[in-house]
Amino acid sequence: MAAALRARAGPAAAVALWRLQSRRRSSFDVAVVGAGIVGLATARELIQRHPSLALAVLEKEQEPAHHQSGHNSGVIHSGIYYTPGSLKAKLCVQGAALCYKYCDQKGIPYKQCGKLIVAVEQDEIPRLKALYERGLQNNVPGLKLIGAKEIQEKEPFCRGLMALDSPYTGIVDYKQVAQSYARDFQEAGGTILTDFEVTNMEMAKESSPGSEDGLKYPVIVRNKKGEEISCGHILTCAGLHSDRLSAISGCSPEPRVVPFRGDYLVLKPEKSYLVKGNIYPVPNPRFPFLGFHFTPRMDGSIWLGPNAVLAFKREGYKLLDFSPGDFLDAVTYSGLWKLVLRNVSYGMGELYRAFSLSAQVRQLQKFIPEVTTNDVLRGPSGVRAQALDREGNLVDDFVFDGGTGAVGSRILHVRNAPSPAATSSLAIARAIADEAQRRFQL
Repeated sequence: MAAALRARAGPAAAVALWRLQSRRRSSFDVAVVGAGIVGLATARELIQRHPSLALAVLEKEQEPAHHQSGHNSGVIHSGIYYTPGSLKAKLCVQGAALCYKYCDQKGIPYKQCGKLIVAVEQDEIPRLKALYERGLQNNVPGLKLIGAKEIQEKEPFCRGLMALDSPYTGIVDYKQVAQSYARDFQEAGGTILTDFEVTNMEMAKESSPGSEDGLKYPVIVRNKKGEEISCGHILTCAGLHSDRLSAISGCSPEPRVVPFRGDYLVLKPEKSYLVKGNIYPVPNPRFPFLGFHFTPRMDGSIWLGPNAVLAFKREGYKLLDFSPGDFLDAVTYSGLWKLVLRNVSYGMGELYRAFSLSAQVRQLQKFIPEVTTNDVLRGPSGVRAQALDREGNLVDDFVFDGGTGAVGSRILHVRNAPSPAATSSLAIARAIADEAQRRFQL
């Protein structure tokens, strides 16, 4: 009944229903903190495996998928880039297959429009061939190397010497996918509590004689308004705030989250014919991010970019957004300075391009020379929760950990779920549920 009401009444009514539903009980076997795509996929997986348990998702915003899950490129990645044998590679390939299957089952629209990774310089060709071999090791379906003529057959306006063709890559609206996970979870009996920003986790005081709740649900989770729930175990999938939640629970604050904002340009609608599928550069191993690319969207628009600059606010989607606390957290962390000192020229170039439209367009013209500054508009931005260790190394793979002591032993933190976490969400959820089952003996 609630699902039917949500479908008819729209997002505002859905938020109200989440709040209404969440007030029906305040004790849960497992609470998942964070209603992004990974948290929701995990909650969905847990309730499917353990339908008799009382499960809740706690979200600080008014709706699910409000931050990284709703501010991303929408690409269904195929698993080419990642180190063979890594969890990231394994979960991406599995997750892409699961994503397509789920969208088919739920009637969620997607486009398997493919991707070309294009070499425009001779010195990029060996790296492109190595990438092809890596993709084969990762069991990515349909990969092949193509020459200049075939590039133009697939992308008539793209110029390149050689390209890696990945027909399995696609696009989808991940916010729509995440909201579908939320509906699955609720329809299976799960509770979503919005406007619940977790600020404290502690063991309950000794229960009154005869009380069973204190034994079954010994962890108290409070929000910034002083409201609380009790639970047996906690899973955190907090993205941009994963390190802070770990610290709140008494677990390690490492790796730290450093936020990087990515700003996109958008092709004017009358120029969208220039791009058919995803067009990516060959990654340069000297630099930490992928570089500018062309990304079609489900609404027919074409996003161009992004750049990658330090965000002065963890949820700062505008150029001048600033949080003193978030800024100090970032700039006082030694790991950030070590990263910056190793990438000074790259970082200065990214900062310059953040302010210069023409500098961004010059990057794009390497692939599609017809693009001019008159053809683009400034578009949306996203913020990436980049996990960084104290030596300044980007933490590239998924990180799950917990802690010790009364509270720490009852918590599993998803500390790092980098791109392609949205693609991999259903596969990640299975891995997290396996780990939770092992640790918590659910």
